Amino acid sequence: MIDKAGYRCGVGIILVNDRRQVFFAKRVGMQAWQFPQGGMKEQETPEQTMYRELKEEIGLNPEDVEVIACTRRWLRYRLPSRLVRHHAKPLCIGQKQKWYLLKLKSKNAKINLCMNDDPEFDSWAWVSYWYPLRQVVAFKRRVYILALKEFSKLVLSKAVMRNTNHA
Repeated sequence: MIDKAGYRCGVGIILVNDRRQVFFAKRVGMQAWQFPQGGMKEQETPEQTMYRELKEEIGLNPEDVEVIACTRRWLRYRLPSRLVRHHAKPLCIGQKQKWYLLKLKSKNAKINLCMNDDPEFDSWAWVSYWYPLRQVVAFKRRVYILALKEFSKLVLSKAVMRNTNHA
């Protein structure tokens, strides 16, 4: 789903564990690491997209996570010119995303990168909260900064990390 300005609508997911670490995954066959993310389908809400992407990309169900927060506004990034498919209609110049902060309630063993025939990731790790800023591809960095800053007080405070129920 691409808006009138040329941005593909989607979501980003920051999954945090009870040690205040975030889930970071490596794209299949690349050295590119990122948070799970994905585009919205027609008639889908951002929250529905988030749960679909959570299942498709890392194998988690709604009961495996707790939604802590969502960004107040859409966060946008532009694609570098070399990645824009100039022949495609409608033209997509970047992405605008609602970002979700989720807390893992289930065990790590529930994470499964092979939930579909075309997996997005081939490896993952729990990393320190700010670590992804140094690793993510440059054109996504501003969005990562904005999302991580917006959620930082929630993650880095003790209140959010209480009452984690492991299945």
